[in-house]
Amino acid sequence: MERVSIDCFDINLKSALRNLKSAILLGALLFALCLHAEAQQQSKIPKIGWLSPGSVATTRIELFLREFRKLGYVEGKNIAIEARYAEDKLDRLPSLADELVRLKVDVLLTPGGNGALALKNATRTIPIVFFGAVSDPVEIGLVDSLARPGGNVTGFTTISAVLVGKRLELLKESVPKLSRVAVLWNPKGGQGAEQAWKDSQLAARELGLQLHSMEVSGADKYEGAFKEATKARSSALAVTQHALASSNQKRIANLAAKNRLPAMYYRVDFVESGGLMSYGADEEEPSKRAASMVDKILKGTKPADIPVEQPIKFEFVINLKAAKQIGLTIPPNVLARADRVIR
Repeated sequence: MERVSIDCFDINLKSALRNLKSAILLGALLFALCLHAEAQQQSKIPKIGWLSPGSVATTRIELFLREFRKLGYVEGKNIAIEARYAEDKLDRLPSLADELVRLKVDVLLTPGGNGALALKNATRTIPIVFFGAVSDPVEIGLVDSLARPGGNVTGFTTISAVLVGKRLELLKESVPKLSRVAVLWNPKGGQGAEQAWKDSQLAARELGLQLHSMEVSGADKYEGAFKEATKARSSALAVTQHALASSNQKRIANLAAKNRLPAMYYRVDFVESGGLMSYGADEEEPSKRAASMVDKILKGTKPADIPVEQPIKFEFVINLKAAKQIGLTIPPNVLARADRVIR
C-alpha cells in the first residue's frame, strides 16, 4: 500500500509540474500577444508630415496644433507629427518632401507654395493640405480650380494681389507725402515671392508710388539692403510674404526702426516684434481651416472633394510705440481704421 501511494504521489507531482509549465508558457504567449497587439495599435496612430520652408522657430505649426487639439487630437496619443524644416534653403524642400513620403504619413501639411509644390512632386497619392503663403494655387499648378481641386491637394490660399495693394495704400495714407517705397522680397523665394514683387509694381502704379527693389536672399544681407534702400531715398518699407522674412522678424523690425523707415508687414507677429503696422488675413483663420481639412481627410474625405478656401477676416494692426520711436504721427483717420492698436 505504501508503494502504491508513493507512485501515485509521483504521478500527481509530475502532472502538476506539466500543468505549471503549460500555464507559464500560456501566460508568456498571452503576454507576447498583448504586447504585439499594443504595438500594432500604436502603429495605427495617424501621422501628419509637416514640411516648412523656414526654421523651427515658427508659429504656424503651433497655431495649427492648437486648433487641432480643439478637434480632439493629442500629439503622441491619437496623432503623431513628423516635422521637417528647410531652414530657408528652398533647394532642400524636394529631399525633405521625399523623406516624409517614405515615412508613409497619412497627411502632408505645409505653410507655403514652395513646400506644396515639392510635396506634390513627391507624391500623387498621399493627401496634401497647404495654407499660408500661397497666392494663386491654380496658376502655379497645385490644383485644377478652387471649387474642384482635383488630385490629392487642397488647402487655404491668400489673395496676395489684393492684400499687397491694400498694404501700400495704408502705408501711403500713414506717411505724409510718401512717394518712394522699398519693397523687401526674396528673389530666390520661388514663385510666390516673384508674384508678390509683380503685384507690388502693379499696385504702386495705381497709387502713384515709385518702388525700390530691396532684394534679400540671405539673413546676412539685411544690413546692406537697408543701407541701399536709404541711399535710394526710400521713405517707407513694405515687406512681402516669404519664409526668410518670417524667420527674421525681429531683425527686420529693428533695422526698419534704426533707419527710421515706416514699415508695413504682412503678419501681425512682425508688429508684436516691434514693427510699425501690418495688414493681412487673421492669423488664426488659416490654422483653423487647415485643421478642419486635415480632420476631414483623416476621417475619409478626399482632398479632391474639399474646396480650396480663401480668407474672409482681415486685421489691421498699428504699433504706436514703434511710430513714436521713428517720429511718425499716425493720422487720426488711419488710426480709426485699425482693428488693434499697440500702445
